[in-house]
Amino acid sequence: MSEAFTRIDGGPAPIVIVADHASAHVPADIDLGIDPALLSTHIAIDIGVAEVARLLASQLGCVAILGGISRLVIDLNREDDAPGLIPVQSDGIAISGNRTAKVADRMARFYHPYHREVGRLIAGTVSPFILSLHSFTPQLASDPEQARPWDIGVLYNEDDRAARLAIPLLEEAGLNVGDQLPYSGQLLNATMNRHAEDNGISYLGVEMRQDLVNSLEGQRRFADILGRITLQCRNSLA
Repeated sequence: MSEAFTRIDGGPAPIVIVADHASAHVPADIDLGIDPALLSTHIAIDIGVAEVARLLASQLGCVAILGGISRLVIDLNREDDAPGLIPVQSDGIAISGNRTAKVADRMARFYHPYHREVGRLIAGTVSPFILSLHSFTPQLASDPEQARPWDIGVLYNEDDRAARLAIPLLEEAGLNVGDQLPYSGQLLNATMNRHAEDNGISYLGVEMRQDLVNSLEGQRRFADILGRITLQCRNSLA
């Protein structure tokens, strides 16, 4: 057990599911200085991701690793020198308790153990394929006029092999797909850059729209779609 991550052992299939922002947990000894109600919102957690990851690990018979703490404690999907590693604001909300946070302490407690485990799981898998799961809010409070109509986004940096396969398959499944939307993987792709692209490992990075995966029905729908497409991508790129 680790407070930095949760590991799900669904079986020995050569697929590793990685979910950086799957938890809203804030340890009792850390005060973020925010209304606790905000921990159930998108600024604290990728809504629906943990549930979809668990369904997929069972469906695909593979391992999944879920980040164990809120992105507001430390953002596991940032480079270790990124300005937003410990956020002092998110979507217009001030995270006042983080202004005096000791970065080195949080990295030693959460960031490094998480990434060591991700690396260990990948290294222990023969010819692995990585599925990176995130979710996005359909509306930002700080930019309410921004349209975010996509059901799912596909993100990548330099390695677009799986993305090019997955995008038409996701569209065939009836989804409105954003290619490098609502974010670009060339800007926000730290975990996959580190564990996949830097090691030449194939991966598929997706962002599911949160209002579509906030119920069991939606989670099952996306798990079914992503399970099939993950296998197709993995088999094509193995």
